[in-house]
This record gives sequence, structure tokens and C-alpha cells, in this order.
Amino acid sequence: MLLPARIAQGVREGTVTLAFRRWEEPRVRVGGTQLTSAGIVAFDAVEEVPGPGDLTEQDARAAGFADLAALRRQLFPAVAPVAPVRRGPRSGKGGDHVYRVRLSWVGEDPRVALREDVPSVGELAVLAKAVDRLDAGRRTGPWTRVILEWIRDNPGVISTELAALLEREVPPMKADIRRLKALGLTESLRVGYRLSPRGRAYLDSLG
Repeated sequence: MLLPARIAQGVREGTVTLAFRRWEEPRVRVGGTQLTSAGIVAFDAVEEVPGPGDLTEQDARAAGFADLAALRRQLFPAVAPVAPVRRGPRSGKGGDHVYRVRLSWVGEDPRVALREDVPSVGELAVLAKAVDRLDAGRRTGPWTRVILEWIRDNPGVISTELAALLEREVPPMKADIRRLKALGLTESLRVGYRLSPRGRAYLDSLG
């Protein structure tokens, strides 16, 4: 369940406490959490909404909508398709059921503190093994160092330029950068990326 940055920030600030989705079945687990751009968000409750009449003005405001009419338009379009489209439970385009998901903010993204942590010699050895596993999992061979070096030398440059340089599609390349981010090595900017202090220390250790 993806939360736009504006909504995630609203959850953090307490102004957004609900999200609504069209699914075939719930895709989040009550008690589960998700890492967002504003930190960790928890899923506190999930319930089905039978129809437009079961939505309220309070629902709309709590979900970040301007008013109830806007929420209803989003979830119950006035014009239905000529032939109903059946979608599986993992479809990204919705389903036949509307769900109300109650949200709360849990805490900061743990990667924020991690990327500021300059590793010791022993920690660098552990980190190197984690990066090696990423390289080993790619049939085409090691890929982490070339991306880290490019980000080091080109901070804030749009990702499409890196994708063109590597002759790769943008989405899978971004997924690779997120894997490096999970290790605390990179951080996202408004445009492009940069190495974190942890990432620079790791790259420097390679010689």
C-alpha cells in the first residue's frame, strides 16, 4: 500500500488518520507497519465500506480530501466500465471492494540514523558482506560499486541519466538504489541521490 508523501507527512503530523483503497481483499495486516517517506506508519484497523452512503465528511477530512464529494468520486466513479474488469488481489488498479484503513505514525525511518553512522573497521567487514550478497544475487555480475561511484561523483543528478549510462530501465535501477538505501549507503534528494556518510566510508574502504 503506497502512501504519497503528502499523505505520509499528514499521518506523521496527525492530520491524516485514514486511507481508502479499492481492493479485492485487504492488502495490509492490522498491526503491520510500512516504511514511508515520513517514517514508519502503522495499520491499526481495516474495514470494508459497503457503499458511498457509508462515507462521511469526517472520513474525507481524515483521509486528506477536500470534502466528501471528492472522496466519493475517487472511490465510486459515477460512470462504470461497460464490462466490469475483474482484478486479482494483487492488482495495482483496484478491485470491487472499498476498504477504510486506519493509520498512525510509529516513528522515524531507521535508515536515517543508520546512514549517518560511520562504520568501524569491524562494521565495515559486516557491511561489505551484505553488499557482496547483493552483487552475488545478480546473474549479470557485480553492480553495486558502479552505482555508488556514479552517485558519489554525480550527486543530485536525475536518475534517468544514470539509467542511460548503465543502459538500464529506470524502475529496476531505482529498485537497486533502494537496496543500497536499505543498507544506509545512499539517500534520496528532491532530484537524484547522494552518498550518505556511511556510504562514503564504505566506498573509501574499497580503495
